[in-house]
Amino acid sequence: MPDSLLAATDSLRLAADTLAAVRDTLATAAAPTPFGLRNIVDAVSMALIPLFMAVVPLVAITRKVKVYEEFVEGAKDGFSVALRIIPYLVAMLVAIGMFRASGALEWFAMLVSPVTNLFGMPSEVLPVALMRPLSGSGSLGLVTELINTHGPDSFIGRLASTMYGSTETTFYVLAVYFGSVGISKGRHAVLSGICADIAGLLAAVFICRLMFL
Repeated sequence: MPDSLLAATDSLRLAADTLAAVRDTLATAAAPTPFGLRNIVDAVSMALIPLFMAVVPLVAITRKVKVYEEFVEGAKDGFSVALRIIPYLVAMLVAIGMFRASGALEWFAMLVSPVTNLFGMPSEVLPVALMRPLSGSGSLGLVTELINTHGPDSFIGRLASTMYGSTETTFYVLAVYFGSVGISKGRHAVLSGICADIAGLLAAVFICRLMFL
């Protein structure tokens, strides 16, 4: 049997299993229980990655795209990009390390905590909100620490994880990627990125309070 046909068969089988799991979860969510909406969200989140893994090969097969060869070409381009951004990456990581080691992050979090408390954001997750626009690895370390302390199913753990996925490393992207391609004037990129991060943080707090409290 040709490899493309085998890949299509496996993708269809994976899609069928995923849809069956979603159907069963939705049937459970339809029952008269206060957690129906939460069950629906859990079902959708569980189905997204398997569906993505099933759809991509199917689309590639229908369009006659050689997935492996395209992946290798993309990896080659990614390696060259990584070499170009190393100097900017080192400078950014050093600055972030100095910022955290100096205690400025904790001081600023304490300063703005009265404001964030008005929106229902616990003070424990405030360092994540402040670090996320600066560093992905730094904010991931803070999220991991919160999860280890409070548990992955706690409100703080869920909120920190949602905030991490709802925002972007704005200043990191501007410093590293803009610098690597020679862009010196970001114009409205900084303001747009900060506004998007604030919107993501507020949405994360609203959704998590709606779903998990």
